[in-house]
Formats: sequence, structure tokens, C-alpha cells
Amino acid sequence: MPEIINEIFLKIKKYINEDDLFNIRISLLEALTNAIKHGNRFNRNLEVEVFLEIKKDKLIIKIHDKGEGFDYKNLKDPTEPDNLSKTSGRGIFLIKNFMDDVRFFDCGRGIEMVKSLKNRRINEEKGGKKG
Repeated sequence: MPEIINEIFLKIKKYINEDDLFNIRISLLEALTNAIKHGNRFNRNLEVEVFLEIKKDKLIIKIHDKGEGFDYKNLKDPTEPDNLSKTSGRGIFLIKNFMDDVRFFDCGRGIEMVKSLKNRRINEEKGGKKG
């Protein structure tokens, strides 16, 4: 899984500031883990598709598994006292807090995560300052 994350980061790092890169990395890792573990149930014969789109003002990442889907409308709140000691159930909570927009599709088999690029930083090539 780190290979796909590294490949995505090579494509997006010039558009995103450092703080957002961290948040995107965590969100991507959580979404991929959910797709592999909960969606495809570790079945190596089932694919997880990753789509990346960089638009002028936003980054869109879609992850789609081949599992049964899940009821994303009735997620438990991991910050409630009964859920605080549980070892799972925080991934989607983190994704929703780190990304600007999150939506599920295909009966919970897919997630679309959006990060705004309004304050994007484009890395300048080496060679001195402009001015």
C-alpha cells in the first residue's frame, strides 16, 4: 500500500502545502485500509481502484472497492464515551476532519475525498528567486 500512496504524492506534492499533505496522507491511508480490510476483506482477488484528479481549485481522490458496501449514514461517533476505548472506528472520522468534502457512493463501496487548492503552493524550480 505505501507504493500507491507514494505514487500519488509524487503527483500532488507540488500543489499542496505541507500541513495539507499530512492530512491527505492520513486520509488516503485510512480510506485504502478500509477498502482492503472492511470492503474486500483482504481478498487479494478483489481490486481496489484509486482515481486521482487535480483541478484548478481542488484535488479529488476516489477509492472504490469490490466489497458489499456499508451503511455510511449510520456511523457511530468515535468521540462518544462508549466508543472511546474501541480500537477501530476512527478512520472515517479522521477523513471527514482532514478533508474539505467527503461523500460515499455505490452503496458505500466508494469514497470521494476533496481537498481545496485555493491556498495551494506550487513549488518553484531551483535557480533563484524571481523579482
